[in-house]
Amino acid sequence: MERILIIGSAGSGKSTLSQRLGEQLNLPIIHLDRHYWKPNWIPTPNEEWDQFVIKAADQEQWIMDGNYSRTLNLRLKRADTVIFLDMPTWLCVYRIIKRRIKFHGKTRPDLNEGCPEKLDWVFFKWVWNYKQRSRTSVLDQIMHFKDNKRIIIVKSRQEAKGIMKQFM
Repeated sequence: MERILIIGSAGSGKSTLSQRLGEQLNLPIIHLDRHYWKPNWIPTPNEEWDQFVIKAADQEQWIMDGNYSRTLNLRLKRADTVIFLDMPTWLCVYRIIKRRIKFHGKTRPDLNEGCPEKLDWVFFKWVWNYKQRSRTSVLDQIMHFKDNKRIIIVKSRQEAKGIMKQFM
């Protein structure tokens, strides 16, 4: 395993899992949110973002976490292992509320400086509707690569803890 892609809803545990796996496997971590969001939550323009994703995915080793469905296929092509955190909606909502409290007025370690933690109604609805809006499409894209990639679908906290053992 040289290139591990971790995807899933906000609050599913992508950043935490990538950090733990990175430490365990001694692989560099690329938190996509850290690179996409410029200070004051300004998004990176599409052309610049595409170039970043291509360059990052072209590296020989990485653990990359984040959604960004428009560039998912670019990352899937380069990954040798894909972990989809298909967690329950209630858990993802709980976690985004929890991190909003924990990082109130501060920037999370997986984000760019100048992007203090926030939780607004639009983001809450995005997380709440993730399964209905995005899950099927993401699974379809992942399964397109099932014959030549290691695909791991994680549906619970217990399964997420078990991932660490699979990579020992």
